[in-house]
Amino acid sequence: MIYLDSAATTLQKPRAVASASAWAINHLASPGRGGHRPAMAAADTAFACREAAARLFRVADPERVVFTFNATHGLNIAIKTLARPGSRVVVSGYEHNAVTRPLHALEADLRVARSPLFHPEAALEAFRRELSRGADLAVCTHVSNVFGFILPIEGIAALCREREIPLIVDASQSAGCLPLDFGALGAAFIAMPGHKGLYGPQGTGLLLCGTDPAPLLEGGTGSESRRQTMPNFLPDRLEAGTHNIAGIAGLLEGLRFLERRGVEQVAAQESALIRRMGKGLRTIPGAEVFLAQDPGVQAGVISFRLAGRDCEEVGEALGNRGIALRAGLHCAPLAHETAGTLETGTLRASVSVFNTAQEAERFLRTIREVSAQKR
Repeated sequence: MIYLDSAATTLQKPRAVASASAWAINHLASPGRGGHRPAMAAADTAFACREAAARLFRVADPERVVFTFNATHGLNIAIKTLARPGSRVVVSGYEHNAVTRPLHALEADLRVARSPLFHPEAALEAFRRELSRGADLAVCTHVSNVFGFILPIEGIAALCREREIPLIVDASQSAGCLPLDFGALGAAFIAMPGHKGLYGPQGTGLLLCGTDPAPLLEGGTGSESRRQTMPNFLPDRLEAGTHNIAGIAGLLEGLRFLERRGVEQVAAQESALIRRMGKGLRTIPGAEVFLAQDPGVQAGVISFRLAGRDCEEVGEALGNRGIALRAGLHCAPLAHETAGTLETGTLRASVSVFNTAQEAERFLRTIREVSAQKR
């Protein structure tokens, strides 16, 4: 099987990730829950993971790196800390349901900074226009999970800083795949999953906190046990209950892998593969390919459609031939509305450092075969 669905989950991971998780299950207890060796070793592992993330994303204080279950969990914490019913919230036209659903549930006044696909200058101008009309909060994905469009997050962050509007960044598709400097952005929060570009296990995530957050859950933390409100310090304030220490141990190895490999190298490799695949797809009759003219504005994700063919059916046909990708709306109807693909969805291929040029060529051959078949 050729796996091209890393925008959902990186199935192929460094060997050390699984080894560390398996070892942790039998050797690590819970951090903060005892002074015995298994508990202390768990605490050391958790702190080492915070430190590795702080180095990678340039967070000054590792204790402002909070463990979450996934990016959705982190985004809910961030949004529910900063937004209230009626809050005017500016978002990009490429947001995932992990952003829009919590905002709708809060009955926020949602303002979409709409801009054409792969036009960062237009995206920046759209945010400038909407923010100038007044806003309580801005939320922006760094990279579209549907199209791989790299939004101008540095410029958007600068606009927010000028206007003193807090910014939440959804780094689900950029963390580990593109350089990301928490300190330079000055964001209120950056949320990310552990199981995508960080090569960690499912059920892990990180929330980088530039603002003091409100707890989403209350419960035991192993600290200040006599008080009946959550501790007022991080990370304990947000980490109620037992940690996923096996997942955290695996995530630590994913972060170490990225430190050794280098995020810039990852970005270059993924970009080269996407360009190769995109150019090949454009030679197939009837293929509509969402490939940026400028390679610098598209990460390791590409969407396409075949004229007259149902995306779900094509995706199933590819799966039967050993090509794993995703078809449909990808939990991001707003992005499809922006790009004009809401009625059909798209086929989405997304890569990781474990994909090769040979796999890209086999992917293209298989697409040609499926495209040539009579419906």
